[in-house]
Amino acid sequence: MTEKFVRANLKYLKGFMTESSLSAARKTHVLLGDFMAASHRSGTRHERRSFENFEGEWIIPEEEQRSGVVLYLHGGGYTCGNIEYARGFGTVLANEFGIRVFCCAYRLAPEDPFPAAVDDAVAAYEYLLQSGFSHDKIFLCGESAGGGLCYALSLKLCELWQPQPAGIVAISPWTDLTLSGKSHKDNNEIDPSMTTERVKFFAECYCPGDCKNPLVSPVFFEKEHADFPPSIIFAGGDEVLLDDSRMMHDRLSKAGFKSELIIRPNLWHAYVLYNLREYRNDYEKIGRFLDKRLNADGRYWRRLDNAALIFPASKRRGWHNVFRLSADLFEPVDRDVMQSALEVTVKRFPLISSRLRAGFFWYYLEQTDAPEIIRDGPQPIMKRGFGAVRQCAIRVLYYKNRIAVEFFHAVTDANGGEIFLKTLIAEYISQKYGVEIPNTDGVEDRLASPTDDELEDSFTEHSGVVGLKRPTDKAYHLSGVREKDGFLNLTCGSMAVDELLVSCHSYGVTLTEYLASVMVMTLLTIQKRKVYRLDKRLPVKVQIPVDLRRLFPSTTLRNFVMVVNVGIDPRMGDYTFEEVLGIIKRQLELSATAKNIQAVFTTNVNSEKVFIVKLVPLFIKNIVMKAVFDRVGESQACITMSNLGRINVPEKMRGYVKAFDFILSPQARSPHNCGICSYGNELRINFIRRSEDPELEREFFRNLVRLGHHVTVWSNSKPRSERL
Repeated sequence: MTEKFVRANLKYLKGFMTESSLSAARKTHVLLGDFMAASHRSGTRHERRSFENFEGEWIIPEEEQRSGVVLYLHGGGYTCGNIEYARGFGTVLANEFGIRVFCCAYRLAPEDPFPAAVDDAVAAYEYLLQSGFSHDKIFLCGESAGGGLCYALSLKLCELWQPQPAGIVAISPWTDLTLSGKSHKDNNEIDPSMTTERVKFFAECYCPGDCKNPLVSPVFFEKEHADFPPSIIFAGGDEVLLDDSRMMHDRLSKAGFKSELIIRPNLWHAYVLYNLREYRNDYEKIGRFLDKRLNADGRYWRRLDNAALIFPASKRRGWHNVFRLSADLFEPVDRDVMQSALEVTVKRFPLISSRLRAGFFWYYLEQTDAPEIIRDGPQPIMKRGFGAVRQCAIRVLYYKNRIAVEFFHAVTDANGGEIFLKTLIAEYISQKYGVEIPNTDGVEDRLASPTDDELEDSFTEHSGVVGLKRPTDKAYHLSGVREKDGFLNLTCGSMAVDELLVSCHSYGVTLTEYLASVMVMTLLTIQKRKVYRLDKRLPVKVQIPVDLRRLFPSTTLRNFVMVVNVGIDPRMGDYTFEEVLGIIKRQLELSATAKNIQAVFTTNVNSEKVFIVKLVPLFIKNIVMKAVFDRVGESQACITMSNLGRINVPEKMRGYVKAFDFILSPQARSPHNCGICSYGNELRINFIRRSEDPELEREFFRNLVRLGHHVTVWSNSKPRSERL
């Protein structure tokens, strides 16, 4: 559902909820619970449990992906909500996070006022302990009164000398029944779902006595008598209970307890329950919160990010879906030391050293142990079956002075791969030479834990509301006789960066724009030789990946790249190099903007959220995504030209690292791809090719020479160096 749709309906319900009788309000809560559960019920099974004073229910997901359990304490002002209502959001939790949920339908006021709800919550928690769940595998979750009850339960466990749970997920928690928060006055008119008058009525029903009792209003807890697990709190900026969340977060933080507060401007009370399309990233945050606590002794896992979904779905023979980053050291690589360094480094990057797993509905990544380092062969991106990716999605290789890492593209993009490789080399240098490398220039602290931001799906986090369809024009594609046995030819051109930048500055373009223009001119020449009739020629386009971390505030180490296609239509006549430069520059400036790119990936993210899509089994999703990829994927560009940019390392590393290389695997249908990076004053352009004829790279480097550049070229099929 969209924010606009829910807001419009809440306005109609607000008057009814404010003025209705308690009996009518309770019936409305049951209907709301059925509504929440409707879209998720097919993926769960339910088991009822009866206790002396209350009803409970297990909700077990068909695809159980997280260990542990969530004890869900529903909201409703301590006066509304039964097991049918609790089943609603409990089902959402079970299905969204692949974890067991136990719903506790505690006794309600005014028939059973305080402390009935607290006592029932304690009984439910003790039941979970007796059922075999350790305290560090139990999470508390609740909205509104249920959120406040989570904190009251934690305080009561302190009194009873019971161990604390792993964490608390509090959604608009009601933590102050004295109603002292300023938001009761400021937001009473603008909150579309709740009024202060109704909250006051609920408080009088639940606690006719001292509302400052911390078991009634947890915000008044005393530090010396409290022990809270980590919390994540969600609140709407327009809700009357906003200050309850703020004050609880502030008190927890000042008392030394871990707490994270997320306030969504202009939203209402308990907005998270409505699963709003625009705020799906809140569910991502809850998932990361659960994983961080569950995986203290276990393994990380995540569903594939939005961009990564296409890679396993569109797999085929001969398409590797891999990129490679390597570094040449000044001294030969000590394999045993490098293996030891890898064992340390992979713990810092749990979703890079991972394996691909297939669930019933989606693929996901699961942390795995460090792979064994193997000796490199004569060709980069060695042939590897898809089954190997299910064991480990990266491969680490060495040969003489070179250390290389090949990444299955679903785990990360080139930015994440660069950080992984530099951190691995830093650990190797530390172990081999006793030199401590500082954590700068993309070298991470090898002994630190990964942060939530590094593990996030930034496409979901930064998606917008309006999507934009991609054009589906076909582009010219090179062809050629394939090498026998799938051999991949690598041709590398080395150039001086400062010399190249002089030409770029003279034309007023970036290095990427300059090289892309040379590529367009190269492809124009080749197509002109092969296709004589002007009207039969196709557009010449180059696919340029754009690192979205430069446009959005993200530090994710997963995929966060979108491609922009630039080029010209040769049917409109001949072009000079200066004309092509101007066209490519303007196309990139118009296409590679935050708003334009956001609209493109929002379309992809929104399609993933469609209800019917969620319920489609994985094998059917794969068929559809592969068909879509074949129709609009690589058909829109002749070649990918990915410029990783300048690779920087800490100063202490420079005496150990001589050069870097960046290589992309060939496209699925076209025989070529091109990766570019620079280090120091050396730029390396790596062409990969599965066909026999080096026509493209030969013409490309000759064009650079014609433009006045000095290029040194070498190849794995031609081991000698030659000056062009």
